[in-house]
Amino acid sequence: MADQPPPLSTRGIPSEPIIAFRGITKVYGHGDAEVRALDGVDLRIMPGEFVSIMGASGSGKSTAMNIVGCLDSATSGSYKFYGVEVGSLSANQRALLRRHYIGFVFQGFNLLARTSAVDNVELPLIYRRVPRAERRKRALAALELVGLADRSRHTSSELSGGQQQRVAIARALATEPPLILADEPTGNLDSARSVEIMELLTELNAERRITIVMVTHEPDIAEYAQRSVLFRDGRIQEERAR
Repeated sequence: MADQPPPLSTRGIPSEPIIAFRGITKVYGHGDAEVRALDGVDLRIMPGEFVSIMGASGSGKSTAMNIVGCLDSATSGSYKFYGVEVGSLSANQRALLRRHYIGFVFQGFNLLARTSAVDNVELPLIYRRVPRAERRKRALAALELVGLADRSRHTSSELSGGQQQRVAIARALATEPPLILADEPTGNLDSARSVEIMELLTELNAERRITIVMVTHEPDIAEYAQRSVLFRDGRIQEERAR
């Protein structure tokens, strides 16, 4: 198990949820300092869905995203990823699940400033020990997919904000994950670039059937998703289909 991700026996079966929360609770601190960031959350996301997660600061949306992405663990409850009980996995197995099945897109891009776009996209493939020639091939293909094939040699500092976010999306796509987690993907962009990025995510979801879960505080950005989930005080207050 040291070099292989957890086996996902139900992966690819459309009737099975990719993400299933049941009674998920997350508690920080003890006694008078206790904070219940999540309080008995039930949530199901099916393969191929595009779901937006909304809520005010402290509502629990970011904690929920961190648990989905195996960046944090629930205090109690069940989290199944394609039928696999994540809570029963070791820390190493959770890291491998994250590395092999989940792509991340962040508000701040998280690119290496003096490194070319193609080298930035290759980074997660290095962690997966993909051979150099294959890494380059897949990174260039991902950049072409997001419309930046002609910018592959440009460093991050030579790209616009919208282009940098496209590189970040290409990096998430390079590992061919079934799930992309996008945390405020348009938070550092102007309105025109925001539309550009959201149209790209919508296209990737529709044409490649990649499941996308996106945290945002902007209602107009949430409208691009098929379904919105509103968190408040650690609980799901409302779910609304577009």
